[in-house]
Amino acid sequence: MTDLEKKIGYVFKNKDLLRTALTHSSYANERRTESYERMEFLGDSVLGFVTAEFLFSHEPPVPEGKMSRLRSELVCEQNLHKVAEKLGISGSMLLGRGEEKSGGRERVSVLADMVEAIIAAIYLDSGIVQAKEFIYAYILNDADLSEYHSPVDSKTILQELVQRQSDCSIAYEEVMETGPDHNKLFTFRVVINGVPAGEGSGRTKKEAEQAAAAEALKVLTK
Repeated sequence: MTDLEKKIGYVFKNKDLLRTALTHSSYANERRTESYERMEFLGDSVLGFVTAEFLFSHEPPVPEGKMSRLRSELVCEQNLHKVAEKLGISGSMLLGRGEEKSGGRERVSVLADMVEAIIAAIYLDSGIVQAKEFIYAYILNDADLSEYHSPVDSKTILQELVQRQSDCSIAYEEVMETGPDHNKLFTFRVVINGVPAGEGSGRTKKEAEQAAAAEALKVLTK
């Protein structure tokens, strides 16, 4: 954890906060201790607030409708995973034996969530100013908002492609949902003429449907 503190650029007064932020539920269950999940919930809110403030204060001003989309893109799982890789969080994670064997140390969603848990740990240890410094340094660092754009509406594109053929049907089916109530991960399947054409996952059902449509498009447009 000392090495991680050096990379973060912050030394914890209460080391247990950082330890909890790095503790996977599998390890917590084995040792009867607390996992990172509650802290991830708090960190998600702190990150959302700081990012919203960043967008609100941006010059030139960002239109209201665009702020929500940009915030989602800036704090998405992919971006947070990049931060986790940069900090080398996987090497500091506390995992249970089963999770270790199943490759949990490289699980993208967990690494991204632990970044949010670390934000919460900093916030609880020193307050919003220090948490904000971390967020600006690693997540909002030199963010060029011109690089962010609306995600492709894969469902609409797929619908238009399917409609070119007569008597074609398209439907979306929920395959499964995992995770705690505050952080669900949904998996959906798109079915064309009764045949599965692609699957995808996301934090919301709409996001999962878009991901499934994108996978179907990859196959259909080869």
